Amino acid sequence: MARQHSHRGYEDELRRVRETLVMMGAKVEEMLASSMRALVERDSELARRTLLIDRQINRFEMEVDDQCLRILARRQPVASDLRFLTMALKAVTDLERMGDLAVNVCERVLELNDEPPLKPYVDLVAMADTAQEMLREALDAFVASDAERASTIIDRDSKVDAYYASIFRELLTYMMEDPRTIYRATRIQSIAKYVERIADHATNLAEMVVFMVRGKDIRHPGKLQRPASTPPPPAAQSSGSVRDLVRRGSPKR
Repeated sequence: MARQHSHRGYEDELRRVRETLVMMGAKVEEMLASSMRALVERDSELARRTLLIDRQINRFEMEVDDQCLRILARRQPVASDLRFLTMALKAVTDLERMGDLAVNVCERVLELNDEPPLKPYVDLVAMADTAQEMLREALDAFVASDAERASTIIDRDSKVDAYYASIFRELLTYMMEDPRTIYRATRIQSIAKYVERIADHATNLAEMVVFMVRGKDIRHPGKLQRPASTPPPPAAQSSGSVRDLVRRGSPKR
């Protein structure tokens, strides 16, 4: 749990940021669930209503940004409070992008509802359920400041990726066997990609929770360290090499 501060006003400001961020996440979760229901039930009116939720998400983003910047300017936070605020500023960007992706899902749903159904959306719904669960768990881990719980979310992203690969292969088969399915298949593939990206953003949130709690950045594991066998770049081998060249002048031709 987040530690309490002796200054009541400061604690209230941090609490408002936390609450606004959670409400924003709940709206994103609602958008994803409603957009998928609109797809399965072929409910174009629901898709249109869901599009309007994005305005609320955008407003929440601006509120969190404003709240965080005010605290940074007035309170000059350090340590865990500073990590929390920097995490919040990054998290709203991921949540806002998830809202935009849910908007994209609704737009494809409206296009698909004007066409005959291509296939049941069993794998796509299961994929969206997993992504939605990842988002919910990431928000719960954030509220509870639970790094262990957040770490388990990160591993689930591979499950969503596997769903996407399977859906893509199946749709590719449809298009190869019957070119008349291309329009519908490409729209379903786009929806699957949007859901896959939502899961990626949920993973980002989980990584930020780990940073907020432990102060450890776990993004891009193993990619930022240079292997021990890799020699340093030539410029690093001799710090005075550039000066020596200038001093000696250009080589004669």
